[in-house]
Amino acid sequence: QLQASGGGLVQAGGSLRLSCTASGRDFTWYVMGWFRQAPGKERQFAAGISRNGIGTYYADSVKGRFTISRDNAKNSVSLLMKSLKPEDTAVYYCAADPALAVSFAPRQYDYWGQGTQVTVSS
Repeated sequence: QLQASGGGLVQAGGSLRLSCTASGRDFTWYVMGWFRQAPGKERQFAAGISRNGIGTYYADSVKGRFTISRDNAKNSVSLLMKSLKPEDTAVYYCAADPALAVSFAPRQYDYWGQGTQVTVSS
């Protein structure tokens, strides 16, 4: 089970940190991803991180502004979002995939958090 938190309302140019905590003992078996879904749009990959935290991957739209990290001792993954733009407004989901490599495709992920709303005002 995944529990996401940290969303909210922020002005353009501001920052937010999203957190996701996983229950269970096998957190290191999963690559982790953050996805986002804006109203009327499909769910899209934002960032992903490998099992050991060394490999990180980003959508072009967030590269250089978002940073994904994980703490395997705490079964948690975070997404630090800086220089936020109104187009970053979406519901953000954390997800877990029992795979060896990070996938950009939502359908590859087996477990999903409940989503947390991020709203960036202009």
